[in-house]
Amino acid sequence: MARPTHDELARSFDAAARVYANGRPGYPAQALNWVLPPEADEVLDLGAGTGKLTLGLVDRGLAVTAVEPSDRMRAELEAELGDRVTALPGRAEEIPLPDASVDAVLVAQAWHWVDPTLAIPEVARVLRPGGRLGLLWNRRDERVAWVAALSEILSVPDPGARADAARPGIGPPFGAVKRCLTDGWTDTLTPQKLVDLAACRSYVITLDEDAREALLDRVRALTVEHPDLAGRERFELPYVTECVRADLPRAA
Repeated sequence: MARPTHDELARSFDAAARVYANGRPGYPAQALNWVLPPEADEVLDLGAGTGKLTLGLVDRGLAVTAVEPSDRMRAELEAELGDRVTALPGRAEEIPLPDASVDAVLVAQAWHWVDPTLAIPEVARVLRPGGRLGLLWNRRDERVAWVAALSEILSVPDPGARADAARPGIGPPFGAVKRCLTDGWTDTLTPQKLVDLAACRSYVITLDEDAREALLDRVRALTVEHPDLAGRERFELPYVTECVRADLPRAA
């Protein structure tokens, strides 16, 4: 069976929106503090998925527009957040917002799916002068033994997952690119939520049914056999969040 293309992997989440909503973590306050400009009021969550980042933004009292191409992912977001957010279909290469309409554009766990050569001018277009582009990626902290064992199970090659903050492709008209790591935070899981976390990886979604179930069975076995997890109804999965930001110049 041929490996799925980058575009096929990007579109795969539509088939796993519910498990994505259940399995994926949110984002730590420290990371949001770093990527958001202090004066931000109106924010675009671009590639918002099921609203994992969106929730943290609206809880800060920000006016948030969430743009997401997947109808099913966007439906999960709207079911969770209702009228607390404006949710629109769209993509980074063609953002459905007017010029100079937001103070910040944040992209969580999604920038590696976009074409920066098209997305950068679109992001710059919708930002006000001095506005900020902020990118975030959650990474499992593999310094913990059972997390390293999980990553070994999930070690199927994934071109999307391999893209990272080291090469964000941000250039003019944005200024200098800055980077930050936020660690020391955890997401509370149940055994089923850990299975859902595995099941909503793009390369797992696109496996054939037998291969996918075999992989998920290995994750289930980890929850009952690993000494750090066996017999536990809840446990903590440690994360590191990689953040990137770059600002537009302010008006003269």
